[in-house]
Amino acid sequence: MADALPPAAADMAAAGVFRIALGVEYKGARYRGFQRQRDGVPTVQESLERALSKVAGGAPVTLSCAGRTDALVHACGQVVHFDTRIDRPMLAWVMGANRNLAADISVTWAQAMPLHFDARFSAMARRYRYVIYNDQIRPAHMAEEVTWNHRPLDISLMRQAAACMIGTHDFSAFRARQCQAKSPIKTVHHLRLIEHGRFIVLDIRANAFLHHMVRNIAGVLMTIGAGERPVEWAKEVLDAGVRRTGGVTAHPFGLYLVKVDYPAEFTLPERYIGPHFLSALADHPG
Repeated sequence: MADALPPAAADMAAAGVFRIALGVEYKGARYRGFQRQRDGVPTVQESLERALSKVAGGAPVTLSCAGRTDALVHACGQVVHFDTRIDRPMLAWVMGANRNLAADISVTWAQAMPLHFDARFSAMARRYRYVIYNDQIRPAHMAEEVTWNHRPLDISLMRQAAACMIGTHDFSAFRARQCQAKSPIKTVHHLRLIEHGRFIVLDIRANAFLHHMVRNIAGVLMTIGAGERPVEWAKEVLDAGVRRTGGVTAHPFGLYLVKVDYPAEFTLPERYIGPHFLSALADHPG
């Protein structure tokens, strides 16, 4: 987190405007999602903006984010940006924000960016992990950070079923009714099922995601893994293009936004792929 400004950021400093990007992680269990809502509804955005405003000496701060996560969903690789006329060292934005945030939200890095950088619209791909705790007994620990599934899951069946979703497809069958995306056609770059002790981790990277898309995919794959539907059902759901064919939407607690990818011109700090307790899986081939 060096404070030296890149040339484009130095030009902004001369103009008196700074665009700052932040890395953010949070436990979503207490929040109604990332996006600011009506007064009194706890959101990650509202908490961050309030904390950053204090660092800015009371000047208002408005954030844009890479992915507007839903209620109860977590992130360990969220990227946000804001514009400000307040000149602070990058470390001051990190440490100052964290001093004013609850323990379940942390700013992990800050970096000055050129004005044409946009946390949302500059993103080329997003990566999520859905963490399933597969055991007959419900876990007493991390109950709000993993999804418990008591049915024995066959990961080999889940992997076979997942294969049909890689590539460019119409994901209408995995789209929530309230989804506002202009197109249901998305490109899935990888969809891996990783076994790690009692955990089964669904690791998915795509150019963009529909509302509830990952949780709906997880629901289909868990149903197949439990032997309640054949492997072929996944493609039948995908081809049908109708949400009601796709079964139950999986619980939000196991879902994490873990990484956002940007063009090479935007060099952002690199961290391990989370969540923390699965960081050793960062480069796992699946």
